Amino acid sequence: MAKINIHGYGDELTVNNIKLGNLSPEEHAKIELAKGGQNYSPLENVVVSHVKDSSTLICRKPSVNEVGNYIEEELLDGLCCYSAVNQGQLNKDIVDAVIHHLDKEKIPTVPRSIRHKYMSGFLLATTAFTEMDRVVPKVAGVESWELTFKLCRRWGYEIKKIPQDKCIIVGATGNFHGRSMAAISMSDDFDSKNNFGPFLPGIELVPYNNYDALENLFIEKGEFIAAYLAEPIQGEAGVIVPDNDYWPKVSELCKKHNILLAFDEVQTGFGRTGENFAHQLYNVKPDIMACGKAAGGGILPVSFVAGRNDIIEVLTPGSEGSTFGGYPLASIVGIYAIKTLVDGDLANHAKIRGAQLLSGLNNIKNDFPDKIKIVRGKGLLTAFEMHNHAFLDGHKVSINLLAKGVYAKETHHSTVRLAPALTISENKINLLLSAVRDVIKDI
Repeated sequence: MAKINIHGYGDELTVNNIKLGNLSPEEHAKIELAKGGQNYSPLENVVVSHVKDSSTLICRKPSVNEVGNYIEEELLDGLCCYSAVNQGQLNKDIVDAVIHHLDKEKIPTVPRSIRHKYMSGFLLATTAFTEMDRVVPKVAGVESWELTFKLCRRWGYEIKKIPQDKCIIVGATGNFHGRSMAAISMSDDFDSKNNFGPFLPGIELVPYNNYDALENLFIEKGEFIAAYLAEPIQGEAGVIVPDNDYWPKVSELCKKHNILLAFDEVQTGFGRTGENFAHQLYNVKPDIMACGKAAGGGILPVSFVAGRNDIIEVLTPGSEGSTFGGYPLASIVGIYAIKTLVDGDLANHAKIRGAQLLSGLNNIKNDFPDKIKIVRGKGLLTAFEMHNHAFLDGHKVSINLLAKGVYAKETHHSTVRLAPALTISENKINLLLSAVRDVIKDI
């Protein structure tokens, strides 16, 4: 049997005589390269250690010259774990609730095969917050999307009466719903799909924000289509915002053809866009939606599917499950993630600070029109896309922003996303904008 020796906490945490606090960023990278899968490419020469405040990370590394001392650098969190930390890093209300229920309430860990009292609170909070009839708890965001996909199919067969194995789920080009088999089956991204086939049948894609293409497909195959399942604003594609009339027209089209309007609100929900959910920007209501990321308040992975009675009711015991979906601690975190968002009026705060950020980014674009092509966003879900030149490299921009004390990340080579905590201050937005301006100027 292998000998494993683990002791200590924080910088003193030691695994088989290797103390984590003694490792340089280069040594961390070597361990990851040797012992981990290479499914991510983290930003170079930086390792996050802990949190200073809701919008600031601390990067800590050993001093080269002084044994036992450390160098600390502040890093403004401009990504928020891809919108999973909308409530801010280590939100005190959520953390206090977790500690209290673990320490004082002696909260158990049990699966859904036995009821626990916190599930009722979770269901009451999530249905009220989403304004939906029913909720099914899950863990990861992709799990909630996957269940949404499954529910749309079952509803298609059992309620719409689509002939068996003829059901079609329509998606949008440029989508990102995760990397499960169903999610990549709907994807048109080469890196996500390469050598993972064969893929799920019964999926068709239409160009995003193209009403005519969707209408033509509905006319041609509407009797076999159960749902149009898409992001109300595309995140991974580079914060692609549709025309203002797109979703209202699509909603009416879905009703006309008895097709479900299903949204992936995993990244766009929980106040990120200046409303509790992005679909509210367009005055439409989906029939079903997947929620995740900030549903866990940056503390635990929490997700859920929210939808109409007739859709959720197609589930039967044994047809769907998740060991940790809605377990007691996740339920508490989910409840307080909502409480924090509502009590702090964070969606409105995102609208205010988002307007500041978008205005500042557009000013930078106007000053450097040869470098920045377009600025996009709603609330604090923003991005700037550079012109397609080799020297305008999004990864290089991210590295240079890191040197200026800002954590951001590129997507699709030339686009850089900025999605800070909804708690961010006016001053820190200005610091973020100053860093972007300096980096763009120096390219």
